[in-house]
Amino acid sequence: MAVLITAGQRNERSVFEALMETGAVKRAGRGRPRVRPERVVGDKGYSGKKIREYLRKRGIGAVIARQKNEKRAGRFDKEAYRERNVVERTINRLKQFRRVATRYEKRAANYRAMLTVAAIVLWLRD
Repeated sequence: MAVLITAGQRNERSVFEALMETGAVKRAGRGRPRVRPERVVGDKGYSGKKIREYLRKRGIGAVIARQKNEKRAGRFDKEAYRERNVVERTINRLKQFRRVATRYEKRAANYRAMLTVAAIVLWLRD
């Protein structure tokens, strides 16, 4: 799992490529960690042309709902899109920690540390 901290008024699309380059998943056996997922599931906020081109160039499937004003329509996997709620529920569970929800920390490094601690606590509870 990878986490990037942005300013509160900044959208996530601005750091999408950096986020995709940061995460790595360890393989079951031997070998280097996987940096490229098979597909990315995102909401309509990630439906921009720049993000879709980035994913296409890297050979990553995009399961992103299209906005109403987009003209091009392609195939859309509704079953895979429904799995996005797992991430949304995890974010909601992280926000149950007061320091994460209200961001008392002034520095991004301290906030990221609190976010990591909250994620570890959630992981240990399950």
